[in-house]
Amino acid sequence: MTASSEYVYPSPLKGYEHLPPLSDEKNDDNKSFVNPKTNDLSKAYEEFVNPIGRGFDVHIYFFQENKAQTTFAHELWTRIRHEFPELRIYRVWDRPLGPHPVGMFEVDVVTPAQFGAFVSWLVINRGPLSALVHPNTDDDERDHTQRATWLGDRLPLDLSLFKQMREASMKSENVKGGPD
Repeated sequence: MTASSEYVYPSPLKGYEHLPPLSDEKNDDNKSFVNPKTNDLSKAYEEFVNPIGRGFDVHIYFFQENKAQTTFAHELWTRIRHEFPELRIYRVWDRPLGPHPVGMFEVDVVTPAQFGAFVSWLVINRGPLSALVHPNTDDDERDHTQRATWLGDRLPLDLSLFKQMREASMKSENVKGGPD
């Protein structure tokens, strides 16, 4: 797993530094805080935040040698295709593929509304399976590690693929920048 200390994190308050201080007033439940009133919802309800470009991938894993999990995965895949026909749903792989260590299938969500609907549905309906939820930015390794969220048990990914891709890209750039 990539260490989070390898990354730079801008302050989450960037752009909010000059707002008035928040109040300590509590809501009627006497637990949660009263937030400032605004007429606008966050833009994050309508579009993913930068640098998320192509939404999120959801990889749903199963142990392919476990008959019960394999059956459940195929049934879940079928249900998702019926329940969410607007989503892009890929084939079921009964073996490791790329960085993914066991059988899996992928579902892509491309809007915040799809993300909210599908991921909340999956939290309840994934059964014994684990799922990796990651954004799609221009940094595949970081997307699969530091920016990833897991539902269920976290599985170790084979991150060597990302190193190989970086090395191939660097080699390609060196060839392009070489003598004519």
